[in-house]
Amino acid sequence: MRIESITGLTGPTAGSSIQRLTSPSSPGGIESITRLGAETNKVEGNQDFGQMLSNVLEQINGAQQKSAAMVTDFAKGKPVELHQVMLAMERANTALQLTVQVRNKIIEAYQEISRMQV
Repeated sequence: MRIESITGLTGPTAGSSIQRLTSPSSPGGIESITRLGAETNKVEGNQDFGQMLSNVLEQINGAQQKSAAMVTDFAKGKPVELHQVMLAMERANTALQLTVQVRNKIIEAYQEISRMQV
């Protein structure tokens, strides 16, 4: 059995998908997944907790809707790259999982406070 050599392959270039994914400054980079949580730490002086929570939930909803739109576009055969669809789905999923875990911690803290004796 003869195996033909593969030619023309080079390492990642400055504009390649791999370089963009691993670049911290890239809008689609790995650190963009945690950017949503980091943005919640920037609270304005007049913004209350309810407003901040509402803003975060709107951002998560937007990520979910963007992911669904990309899946629909891909299914319709529009020019959408599969890796971009998968990244959008994973970002939306990670943001939703983070939200659920924060909710669970808030409920756990509330239950702990309610069990305290005064």
